[in-house]
Amino acid sequence: MSGISVIGMDDGPLSVEASKSLKSAALVAGGERNLETLSVEPGRATVFKGDLSEALERIEASDGTVAVLASGDPGFFGIVRTLGERFGHENLRVFPAVSSVARAFAWDGLPWDDAVVVSAHGRDPRRAVNVCRAHPKVAVLTSPSFGPAELVDALAGLDRIFVVAERLGEPEERTYKGDAGEIAAMEWKDPNVVVVYDPARVVGEKGWISGSCESLGRWALPEEEFEHRSAMITKPEVRALVLARLGPGPGDLVWDVGAGSGSVAVECARFGAAAVAVERDAESCARIRRNAARHGAYVQVVEGEAPGALYGLPEPDAVFVGGTGESFEEVVGLAAASARRRVVLTLIGLERVIPAGEILEGCGLEVETTLVQASRVKGVGSLHRLAAETPVFVVSGRKP
Repeated sequence: MSGISVIGMDDGPLSVEASKSLKSAALVAGGERNLETLSVEPGRATVFKGDLSEALERIEASDGTVAVLASGDPGFFGIVRTLGERFGHENLRVFPAVSSVARAFAWDGLPWDDAVVVSAHGRDPRRAVNVCRAHPKVAVLTSPSFGPAELVDALAGLDRIFVVAERLGEPEERTYKGDAGEIAAMEWKDPNVVVVYDPARVVGEKGWISGSCESLGRWALPEEEFEHRSAMITKPEVRALVLARLGPGPGDLVWDVGAGSGSVAVECARFGAAAVAVERDAESCARIRRNAARHGAYVQVVEGEAPGALYGLPEPDAVFVGGTGESFEEVVGLAAASARRRVVLTLIGLERVIPAGEILEGCGLEVETTLVQASRVKGVGSLHRLAAETPVFVVSGRKP
């Protein structure tokens, strides 16, 4: 093998250089459809199948140059990564075509510099789904086992529009725009890409960086940034430690149980995580929605009392328990059993601190308990004093 030309394909003609590389290649590798489209002779063709190991071995054993055919832009969630890891990127020459994601957005006339692109192909799709829950505009590269129907089912209840772009660049290319019900009722062929967007926020503000990498600027926001009732809110000093323990980020889903004002859920959403706020009080639920809207955050609000309201919710990566009522032990136990990574509780009464840690340890979590005591400087005439906040225990359980 003396060099590999990686040729992206769409419905347009190949460039002159790509055509020369294809014609002179001793071996041409690619999907069966791409090989047939370019009428590659069987004697110098190898088909990508399964884990690609057979084709990669043939490429490695080739005495001459190799051409690899791929759909769209092979450097974007494509074959370039695999080839570079095995043969060295310095041995690759890439001729990209238009990516399927760019074509899907173009079909709907949408800018996509503010979109997040995720892949569910050969990966656990739950992270891709969580990004769709948390962001207003997402493109999802699907897989045969997780296509458009499975995606819309996972996002049931959200106000989203779906654009499915199927077999782009091929004669049977099809693109369709509709709501969840319409997409679920149709049959789809691979490969396809699905654009998922909130119709109310489909075009974001003009930015300077792609995707969702904009800096938060600040976090552990002051109480004044949230509407709350009778100071029933996790204080910023405590919230800072809670967020550090939860570690919310893109692809995560966080439950905020006994959410109150929803300050923790909103801040998790601002970090890019999907957030579900569970609260039994109807007025507080309305307050959470207003707080989320104020900060431009997506928070799913579930009105109901834990633990009953927790059953049927999507699997969380982390759970914050700010209020439990009489069902303390059951709520903590269910949180520990449900969370993939972390459970964090805030407690004021010392009588519950030790039992909480024991419940988490009994569920196999490594427990750390911290007492947060904060005082704020306040003026008294021309003098200043320290005004102590209520001490709060932060109990954190981490799955090893």
